[in-house]
Amino acid sequence: QVQLVESGGGSVQAGGSLRLSCVASGVTYSNYYMGWFRQAPGKEREGLAVISPSSQYRNYADSVKDRFTISRDNAKNTLYLQMNSLKPEDTAIYYCASGHSCTSLDRACYRYWGQGTQVTVSS
Repeated sequence: QVQLVESGGGSVQAGGSLRLSCVASGVTYSNYYMGWFRQAPGKEREGLAVISPSSQYRNYADSVKDRFTISRDNAKNTLYLQMNSLKPEDTAIYYCASGHSCTSLDRACYRYWGQGTQVTVSS
């Protein structure tokens, strides 16, 4: 069984920063594309960022471009999302996900998902 476990969520004021982490087990982590998604109440799950196994390819949604940075440490089986200049509209549950060949932000491509971590941004 594959397990992805997110951490690092919390409550911050607008303009603040958070770094999310996702630790993978039960997979050959270095062979997987990894992505970050979020889902706010009443909304569809939104793709935010994706990174290739070697980190040579990265892509971001327009809503977080220039504010969020995706990275990975394959030696630690860990994925990161650095979030800066947070806005109230960033409030959501944030999920990490993995897939064998997912270069897009289409959630249907990703096979494995974490349980999510809550991020709340107050004004």
